[in-house]
Amino acid sequence: MSKVSNKTKIATALIGALALAGSNLVIADPLSDVQNADSKIHTEAAASQKKVDKYFDQAQDMLFEYGSVADERESLKSYNDYVASLVADQEATMKLIQDDINGVDALRQGVVPLMFKMVDALEQFVALDLPFNTEVRTERVENLKKLLNSAEVTLAEKYRLILDAYSIEREYGAAIAVKSGKLELNGKEVLVDFFNLGRVALYAQSLDGKSAWMYNEETKAWEPLADSHLRELTKGIRIARKQGAPDLFSLPIPAAEAAQ
Repeated sequence: MSKVSNKTKIATALIGALALAGSNLVIADPLSDVQNADSKIHTEAAASQKKVDKYFDQAQDMLFEYGSVADERESLKSYNDYVASLVADQEATMKLIQDDINGVDALRQGVVPLMFKMVDALEQFVALDLPFNTEVRTERVENLKKLLNSAEVTLAEKYRLILDAYSIEREYGAAIAVKSGKLELNGKEVLVDFFNLGRVALYAQSLDGKSAWMYNEETKAWEPLADSHLRELTKGIRIARKQGAPDLFSLPIPAAEAAQ
C-alpha cells in the first residue's frame, strides 16, 4: 500500500513538473512575440526615418534648385526687358535713318540747283570784283563748273569744295597782299607789284618804285598815283611781304558809293 502511494506521488510530481514546464513555455511565447514585434517596429521605424530623411534631403535640394531657377528666371526677365528696350531704341533709330534715306532724293533735288546757283554767283562776283589774283580765282571757278558735271565726285564733296571757294573769297576781303605781275598800260606791259587792301583798294607799283597806279572800279581803268604816295605804298608792300614791322601807312582809297 505504501509502495503504491510512493509511486503515485512520484508520478504525480512528474506530471506536475511537466505541467509547470509546459505552463512556462506557454507564458514565454507571447513575451518573445512582443519583443520580436517591438524589434521589428524599431527596425521599420529606422527604415522609415531613413526614407523620411532621404525625402527631406530631396525636398531641400528641390527647394534650393527651385530658388536658383527662380533667381535665374528673374535675371533672365530683367535681361530680356533690357534687350527689348535696346531693340525698341534701335528700331526707332533705324526708322529715323530710313526717314533720312527717304529724304535724300528730295534733298538732292534741292541741293543740286543750289550748287549751280552758288557757282554762277561766285563767277559773277569774281568778274565784278577788283582784278587781283584774277587768273587763280577764275581758274577756281572753272574747276568748280567742271566738277559739278562729274559723276566721279560725290555730292557732299562737291558742296564742300564750293564752300571752300567761298571761304577763300571771304578771306581775301580781310587781308593785305602783294603779288608781282604784268600791268598793261597804253599798249605796253610793265612789271609791277600788285598790292591790294582787302577789297577796299588795289594798287600797282613799278619794280623800280618810281611809278604807281590805283585801280578805278567805276571806270575799270588804272589811274596814276601821285608821287607823294610812293613811299607809303612801298611801306605797305614791304609789310605785306613781311619785310617790315607792322605799322600804319597812308594811301588814298576810292570814295564810298552813295546809297541808292
